[in-house]
Amino acid sequence: MIEHANHSQVIKRNLQSRLNRIEGQVRAINRMIDEDVYCDDVLTQIRATRSALNGVATKLLEHHMKGCIMHKVESGNEQEAMDELLVTFQKLMKD
Repeated sequence: MIEHANHSQVIKRNLQSRLNRIEGQVRAINRMIDEDVYCDDVLTQIRATRSALNGVATKLLEHHMKGCIMHKVESGNEQEAMDELLVTFQKLMKD
């Protein structure tokens, strides 16, 4: 069964805004490489982009825990919620 999140419009706008900025950062990195910008400067931009993407993941995880996981706990599905949360953390920890 495929589950769907119920993101509020505020959360959606926040995540989409962050992702749009990240998309711009990735385009800038591509442009920097095309223009032979100094490697260290490109790497700095890559680090900033990864950090921004981690921020999106953190915000989404927070929403997931306060919404989706909490709903399962309140519905009496504590073990399912815990199992899902562990899988989610494992996904985030992979590099």
